[in-house]
Amino acid sequence: MTIYRTHKCDELSIQDIGKNVTLSGWLHNKRDHGGILFIDLRDNYGITQVVIQPDSGFLEEISHLRKESVLKVEGVVSKRSDDTVNMKLATGEIEVIAKVYEILGKCDDLPFPIFPEEEDPEETRLKYRYLDLRKSKVHENILLRSKVIYKIRTMMTEMGFHEIQTPILTASSPEGARDYLVPSRLHPGQFYALPQAPQQYKQLLMVAGFDRYFQIAPCFRDEDARATRSPGEFYQLDIEMSFVTQEEIFEVIEKVLTSIFDEFSNKKVTKAPFPRIKYKEAMIKYGTDKPDLRNPLEIKDLTDFFRETEFQIFKKVINNGGVVRGIAVKSLYTKPKNFFDRLLEFAQSLGSRGLAYLIWEPEQVKGPIAKVLSAGKLEELRTLCGIGTEDGVFFICNEEAEAARIAGEIRIRLGQDLDLLERDVYKFCWIIDYPMYEYDSEKKGIIFSHNPFSMPQGGLKALESGDPLDILAYQYDIVCNGIELSSGAIRNHDPEIMYKAFDLGGYTREEVDGEFGAMIEAFKLGAPPHGGIAPGIDRILMLLTDEANIREVIAFPMNQKAQEPMMNSPRKVSKKQLKELHIRIVEGLDSL
Repeated sequence: MTIYRTHKCDELSIQDIGKNVTLSGWLHNKRDHGGILFIDLRDNYGITQVVIQPDSGFLEEISHLRKESVLKVEGVVSKRSDDTVNMKLATGEIEVIAKVYEILGKCDDLPFPIFPEEEDPEETRLKYRYLDLRKSKVHENILLRSKVIYKIRTMMTEMGFHEIQTPILTASSPEGARDYLVPSRLHPGQFYALPQAPQQYKQLLMVAGFDRYFQIAPCFRDEDARATRSPGEFYQLDIEMSFVTQEEIFEVIEKVLTSIFDEFSNKKVTKAPFPRIKYKEAMIKYGTDKPDLRNPLEIKDLTDFFRETEFQIFKKVINNGGVVRGIAVKSLYTKPKNFFDRLLEFAQSLGSRGLAYLIWEPEQVKGPIAKVLSAGKLEELRTLCGIGTEDGVFFICNEEAEAARIAGEIRIRLGQDLDLLERDVYKFCWIIDYPMYEYDSEKKGIIFSHNPFSMPQGGLKALESGDPLDILAYQYDIVCNGIELSSGAIRNHDPEIMYKAFDLGGYTREEVDGEFGAMIEAFKLGAPPHGGIAPGIDRILMLLTDEANIREVIAFPMNQKAQEPMMNSPRKVSKKQLKELHIRIVEGLDSL
């Protein structure tokens, strides 16, 4: 009991009838019923109905208070009449007859209503985020975030992991996204960087012998905003383990994720072990390494089939190194012409020159390319695609990467338009066996395709004797419902393998020593095999809450322009501050 409350606004029940109680909270709503005023008093925990009777002496004053004013009320718990019981509230069987009240904080005109909850402009919501956070939906999202993080911490500790904090002020790294740089006052012209991730530090903790590390780690990347990515900062469950294989890391993550999603949602969750899908297979079957497995459609490689036909348009692309992908769809026969027209328009918006298709009708096969294939080839194609009468196939013919991208987007669009996605499920999978390198057409050379600190499959022998574009890495992503939650890898802990790996990626030995000297030096002094991963907390919350935008699960997010309107950040600083940091602002630098 405190001077402000004996109970929270979700606690009182019929067992408390007759008690003298004190409640404090926000004036959520008020209703005047023939001279009797009913107010809903809200705090972090719930709502209690308070009754202001005509003889209270303060009915008139409270009736003129604005919503969202903060009140303290003392009164007696009373049973509601049967016709006013509200079982949607935890306190719906009782009400408090007010005897004394005190205004703790008056509310001026609100920029938007808290109740009833309405869709307000995002910029206004972010400018007054502390008000927006009072709304039940986003308020519950942030409370859920707290519960999920507590659950994670509990599980990780029970599994023998140690929570260790790593530095926020660190060194800039040439790999990854843009850094946020922090000028040094004591070292003019030099800069710290905010960590894009604790990657090097957590690996060095393994070298230090801590064996199992975790951290709810803040990470900072100067990236553009997306629905699933907040500009500026985000949080991840950062994990690293020594003396482990890829499968052992999978087991830990599967245990954590299934426990979280089972406890905090009512949807079905993929049972462990999650499906393992090779990167190359994923790009063919789904056109992406972030497949939404709720969608039953799969993409088929039809390159070899069309290579043996007389369809010259496709054969010309194939002979120039291109591919043909097909998407088989059930019951296309009943679809109107504008369905195909809209899909063609969508394909063209993706950069496709067209979108060929065939439909196996009861009496014949129809479609733009039906006449260029013989009856025998049409039957072979039908069998190859596993379809029957009234079904159809869409075709995408292009350079391999483009065909994958376009087919992947069309697969997603078909799944949505045809309402094919399985409902009320979380479908997890691992994407494994990523290529270590890829060819960069702009740089005209080989670059790392994923994580440069990963162990190449085959070790030093593969690096020295294999084609770099054929080398796979012990790298993996965890994906749920088409959203990538994290990337991870078994790390390259051998200095000689690392030097060679970076050499193929275009770095000299001296550059590696200069940029990653602490890691290289540490690996020369006894480093254990180790690996890790870092699932994104924000994206986990997005999935649990069914939110389409990541800002709905972050207490104080930035807008799409990487601005925080409430605190007016970023903003200019004083000349005195700049002078202390040995910095001068040069106007018009973009024109130089």
